[in-house]
Amino acid sequence: MTTEPSAIAQQIWDMKYRFKTPDGVAIDASVPDTWARVAKALATVEKDPAVWTPRFAGAMADYRFLPAGRILAGAGTGRSVTLHNCFVMGTIGDDMGSIFAHLREAALTLQQGGGIGYDFSTLRPKGAPVKGVGADASGPLSFMEVWDSMCKTIMSAGSRRGAMMATLRCDHPDIEEFITAKQTPGRLTMFNMSVLATDAFMTAVKTDQDWPLQFGGVVTRTVKARALWNKITHATYDYAEPGVIFIDRINARNNLYYCESIAATNPCGEQPLPPYGTCLLGSINFARLVKEPFTAHAKLDEKELADLVAVAVRMMDNVVEASRYPVEAQRQEAEQKRRIGLGITGLADALIMCGLRYGSPGAVAKTRAWMEVFRNAAYGASIDLAKEKGPFPLFDRDKYLAGETILTLPKVLRDRIAKHGIRNALVTSIAPTGTISLMADNVSSGLEPVFSFAYTRNVLMRDGTRRAEDVSDYAYRLFRTLKGEAAPLPDYFVDVQSLTPDDHLVMQAAVQDYIDSSISKTINVPEDFPFAAFADVYMKAYDKGCKGCTTYRPSPVRGAVLEVKKDRKLLAAEDTTKPLARPETLPGLTYKLRWPESDHAIYITVNDIMAEDERGRGQRRPFEVFINSKNMEHYAWTVALTRMISAVFRRGGDVGFVVEELKAVFDPRGGQWMNGRYVPSLLAAIGDIIEQHMIEIEFLPQTTARTKRGDDGKIVSLKEAAQKEGNARDRRFRACPKCGTYALLSQEGCDSCTSCGYSKCS
Repeated sequence: MTTEPSAIAQQIWDMKYRFKTPDGVAIDASVPDTWARVAKALATVEKDPAVWTPRFAGAMADYRFLPAGRILAGAGTGRSVTLHNCFVMGTIGDDMGSIFAHLREAALTLQQGGGIGYDFSTLRPKGAPVKGVGADASGPLSFMEVWDSMCKTIMSAGSRRGAMMATLRCDHPDIEEFITAKQTPGRLTMFNMSVLATDAFMTAVKTDQDWPLQFGGVVTRTVKARALWNKITHATYDYAEPGVIFIDRINARNNLYYCESIAATNPCGEQPLPPYGTCLLGSINFARLVKEPFTAHAKLDEKELADLVAVAVRMMDNVVEASRYPVEAQRQEAEQKRRIGLGITGLADALIMCGLRYGSPGAVAKTRAWMEVFRNAAYGASIDLAKEKGPFPLFDRDKYLAGETILTLPKVLRDRIAKHGIRNALVTSIAPTGTISLMADNVSSGLEPVFSFAYTRNVLMRDGTRRAEDVSDYAYRLFRTLKGEAAPLPDYFVDVQSLTPDDHLVMQAAVQDYIDSSISKTINVPEDFPFAAFADVYMKAYDKGCKGCTTYRPSPVRGAVLEVKKDRKLLAAEDTTKPLARPETLPGLTYKLRWPESDHAIYITVNDIMAEDERGRGQRRPFEVFINSKNMEHYAWTVALTRMISAVFRRGGDVGFVVEELKAVFDPRGGQWMNGRYVPSLLAAIGDIIEQHMIEIEFLPQTTARTKRGDDGKIVSLKEAAQKEGNARDRRFRACPKCGTYALLSQEGCDSCTSCGYSKCS
């Protein structure tokens, strides 16, 4: 039995996956039309498409198999897009030519709809000498900002913005700056960030050893491993980043350990990939396979699961040929290894429908049983394909069979691999499945627990705005349909608000035993969850055999994509109030901005008004902005900007987004280096000043924007941190008055900037 599709399920399909002409005319009249389009496109690879087209469409019917979003949105449309969700780009060489060549490849990949991952550990640390230039390196974080600015300008296929993952090794000299980088609002917003933690580092943390930070074999300084670890855990508690990737474990358990090395993952972490590695995703919907739900006879149909997996593996293998590739090296990687990432979704709903509490011993045992069927069917199907079409080109029987993960397979499967080979080097992976799970009538996502049985989701619209939508869980609605609105919820109806980190970890570890790639899993904890109970989450994940760990604790800094309905703040209502009346006089401050490209300074005045906050307390808030300069080139747009920002401020409500929008603007001619960091445009620099003002008047909390944790774990201001950083710089260089970079060199009575070319002689 199923429920009627919810409004948001139809909306997600229509907005993201329904094939339409460029002017918005629908080609797919219904969801079955979308299935038929995708099935036909993937069956063209087969010798007999007429046989496989209906079988592929049948697998997707009733939302049982859900190809990932790139496949649903792109297959059979004729668009120049990739059907692969995941890419890790090539290794960045430590020179400008390589850096910007990789930036171009990243732009091409994002443009076609692929999410990307990069390891920035190959770039020399900040302050390291750059031979032949007479200056110091700006470090990997500065170049990440260039990537971030590029990504903000690219709208990927459909309405999906580009997504990126950045990794840095735990022994890189800039690791501490990496850990705290996103504690400044608006910085590196297009990146997820994860620390590559080695086994040696984890041992050093446990034994409280010294930990050398090094680059190119040269140790620059030594820190306490446990202090560095504590900085990671504090950062993720306060700011939800960085995550941790146990990189040695990933490489040791990689089926392709004998021909590749991994140092990065896709944006959500479920696909650790080598340079130019690719992977495509799809999920089996466990919630649709449960028979007789909410009865004593409830069970998941394991035969239907095995049959469905076999068809899904074949479909996904066909994507390797059916897809476009932004970069030729990506095509070669895909064809040589034929990686696929078949996963699951709706697990938590399936457990609820079978009367099992997420994280309980019974749920863990049942999940293991289901996942064993899933894994064996997936590997069996790939072996069958190898028998029919041949194994992946880099298959080496003896080395492949010696892999740690392969050794855990049943002997019958290993014997079949020895005889026939296997079509896909890696077969399984669990992605977050956010929007496709919504389209499937809001089943629980991936292996995550139910977030909430009724909640509000902020949906990203095509025009870049977000709209709040009320959503209810699939299993919850089915229970109400079967048992009635008045029936009390049994105790196995649990959501993230009532689960402990251990409930999450035990499920992640159980599923990881049956997954050859990795898992995208977030351990959600409530905002008031104590740090003492949170601090050992990452270490427990390591000890339980997980390949990585990500946590999320809501906070005023990060907010949430999903909000529990009962706690929702109706900011939309505030935003539709009448404009605030202007008093005769207003307090304010004027800021001087020196933009390196402009001969004249720009003056930004922000005036404030006293108003009540949501709790009825008096609060000083920005009311209007004036921007002035002698440079008439800026006159028209500064007047327009002044009026638009002031109009937004006068409406009241949550206006902090103005800063984020300004700081996201990227100048295609290139930004500027100011005060040692890359600012992508003049508008972004104005956004920085407005943000600074909001902090000064305490409209934005200072602890969320202009502070960072010092080496001792204490909160210090960015100004104080910058002063300490400046004291440690090479004394040959001073701050340039034009670009702000520490690249001003005094020689023979003249000051010369090695960064922007500024010069002045006395």
